[in-house]
Amino acid sequence: MWDNEMIMMLVEGTRDTLYMTLMATFFGYLFGLPMGIALMVTDKEGLRSHSALGQRMHAVIYKLLDVIVNIARSIPFLILLILVIPITKAIVGKSYGSTATIVPLTIAAAPFIARMVESSLKEVDRGVIEAAESMGAGMFRIIWSVLLVEARTSLLVGVTIAIGTILGYSAMAGAVGGGGLGDIAIRYGYHRYETDVMLVTIVILVLLVQILQSIGMMLSKKLDRRR
Repeated sequence: MWDNEMIMMLVEGTRDTLYMTLMATFFGYLFGLPMGIALMVTDKEGLRSHSALGQRMHAVIYKLLDVIVNIARSIPFLILLILVIPITKAIVGKSYGSTATIVPLTIAAAPFIARMVESSLKEVDRGVIEAAESMGAGMFRIIWSVLLVEARTSLLVGVTIAIGTILGYSAMAGAVGGGGLGDIAIRYGYHRYETDVMLVTIVILVLLVQILQSIGMMLSKKLDRRR
């Protein structure tokens, strides 16, 4: 059974899993990073607005984003896969395969990433923010030069966590023809009762998570100015 065809299938499944994971992480941060920044800035403990109108706008924006993120995070990924099939078809042209799976993966990852970004930015010392405000720095300057710089280590750790979570989601997508290692595990390990194939895919998934997390943690330690 372990012929060249099976080995090539596992190699392609590993490639597809990495493709889905990394692309979904990229697009997840493309949408989740601005959402996380907006959540932190508009929170009552975030960047202060000097007008009553600005404070009310901050409160409305935070409440709206908070509700969207909470609802999106509450939907189980397998259900989300089915719910967004029309959106996936509209964007990709089909609802199966590794490229199509990137759409629901991104939708699932973005609110999760937004919460992690919000949490990381809230770890920045309030005194540093106040010092920047006292020197006349505007909101965008504070976000770019203070918040993102001071929180970069925590943000990078968040990227590592996000990659591991998204990789797990990509494996679940195999249940509905999402491609990658999850698809191989279900088609061969579950439907054909080839337990050894399932075990091999699990080992590869674990190794991928460990390798990606090790790289992320190594980079975060190098960027940590406290060491």
